[in-house]
Amino acid sequence: MKRRRVVITGLGAVTPLGLTAPESWRAAREGVCGIGPITQFDPAGMKVQLAAEVKGFDPEALFGKPETKRMGRFTQFALAAAREALADSGFQVENSDPRRCGVIVSSGIGGIGITEEEHDRGLARGWDRVSPFFIPTGICNMAAGRVAIDAGFRGMCSCPVTACAGGTNAVGDAFHYIRDGYAEAMLCGGSEAALTPLAVGGFTSMKALSQATDPSRASIPFDAERGGFVMGEGAGVLLLEELDHALARGAKIYAEVTGYGATCDAYHMTAPRPDGSGGAEAMAMALADAGAGPEDVDYINAHGTSTHLNDAGETAAVKTVFGEHARALAVSSTKSMTGHMLGAAGAVEAIFTALALRDGFIPATINYRTPDPECDLDVVPNQGRAADIRCALSNSLGFGGHNGSLLFKKWEA
Repeated sequence: MKRRRVVITGLGAVTPLGLTAPESWRAAREGVCGIGPITQFDPAGMKVQLAAEVKGFDPEALFGKPETKRMGRFTQFALAAAREALADSGFQVENSDPRRCGVIVSSGIGGIGITEEEHDRGLARGWDRVSPFFIPTGICNMAAGRVAIDAGFRGMCSCPVTACAGGTNAVGDAFHYIRDGYAEAMLCGGSEAALTPLAVGGFTSMKALSQATDPSRASIPFDAERGGFVMGEGAGVLLLEELDHALARGAKIYAEVTGYGATCDAYHMTAPRPDGSGGAEAMAMALADAGAGPEDVDYINAHGTSTHLNDAGETAAVKTVFGEHARALAVSSTKSMTGHMLGAAGAVEAIFTALALRDGFIPATINYRTPDPECDLDVVPNQGRAADIRCALSNSLGFGGHNGSLLFKKWEA
């Protein structure tokens, strides 16, 4: 079967940096830090006091009060981002076959806040008195389902639940689905809203989160003083289309998706393989999938979580795949600005990578201060830069050993 070409024609995002994709990208270009004190609940007495919260999001203004109550926060984020991506693309399902338009939207944790609330309600009032909307608003796949309902997309609708690799898996799976002839258009990405006492406490107890109190020293990927990630929230959704389908309707094109690799470390529940071999295999697979060589890549949007094991392992993985060319690569982590949005991270970072290619601009790893010999690549410290980049990777690694890499190419008509 002939492999079809796949392009990005619409973008939507709700992030700690902005309520739209353009706002978020503008802030990322400027090196804005989206991290601050937790406000969604009272963290008094907890070790972690900082998070990367979405600010100013008003779901009732977008969806109305009745519908807002029937959606978890992660679903609200996803639906807002999907509507933005569709509007941005100018795509109208009425002019296409809805059975060949699908949705793949990930969430790693889904409606954990709803579970916490309904558990308290059950304890207080009896288990048969929990909300009838508890299950259909809390399950992870409901963001994908609501996006499909709203868009009228009747093709494949799925939700990869692969922890922090989920957003990348969603985009990669959608790319292959179109490329291999099963659909003409896919809304894909990820959404997360897990800033709750239980979730923050759980990540804290496993020593995954930064306990820094200074936002400028909390999410510091590749820095020798890094001590854990900062939880974020939000959503990113992309509209992917088969190239001829996009050209036929005169769509603008942000970038082309050319390769995807997905592997598993098969090593540990939460820790990556120290040598980064699983991540290296995913990157190599994405290159092979695209028919590209290591020397073709100019930039990597790293997973870069600000944990010791991840950043050192990912650096080792880049060196394994790229050899001497690793020294010529720019490798930055936008989690220094957004925090770690878990299942949404890979989708938002895919958006940033596509826009980096479009604009010829590499976003920085902000708040970088102390070099680490284990992370000795060009991490684009503190200041983004203009660069003629034509091919870029975006990496995601998740608990359970999940690894995903996406390869993007600059669009040149």
